[in-house]
Amino acid sequence: MLPAMTDTSADCWFDPSCPYTWVTARWLREVERVRPVRVRWHVMSLTILNEHRDDDPEGDPEGWLRLPVRVFAAVQERFGQQALVELYEAYGRQVHDASIWGDLSDVLAAAGLPAELAAAADDEDNDLLVRASHEAGVALVGPHVGTPIVAADGAAWFGPVLSRVPRGEEAGRLWDGVVRVAGVDGFHELRGRPHAPPRSGP
Repeated sequence: MLPAMTDTSADCWFDPSCPYTWVTARWLREVERVRPVRVRWHVMSLTILNEHRDDDPEGDPEGWLRLPVRVFAAVQERFGQQALVELYEAYGRQVHDASIWGDLSDVLAAAGLPAELAAAADDEDNDLLVRASHEAGVALVGPHVGTPIVAADGAAWFGPVLSRVPRGEEAGRLWDGVVRVAGVDGFHELRGRPHAPPRSGP
């Protein structure tokens, strides 16, 4: 008789405002459905990632991207992993799927969290939480990458960058392949053909 399959723990560091990361995150949720994989979620920040660059690759001169990730870090610190997941689901549905860049209190309420946590966006003390989480993820791959960073089975990688969400066994096959490729000693980068922007909607 074959031994029972045990869950594989994976970790994903994400900036909630990145639309490509939202697609990858939904792929990972699909992977959890078709493979014995359980993902732990952590925040990272495009603002921190780019803070030493002379250019502004995100087109964010006002530093708006720093605000949502502060809220996410505060939620994880106060309410834990499941609350972070529910917040990301609510944020992704509103911001990335529906293109509604509204008040963060609305997203918090949709996730069943106290709306007053929106004030965390303006609290610079939360930058310490964001930076600690961000640096833990970047340490696995280096600062030359972006969001998301995924780690599993002793390997870590950036992406994959997707413009649509693979479903079912297609999602599982992509997971199998990425883990195998990223686990090869000396692996550095793999790119596909140019792609369209992420598709909106579920």
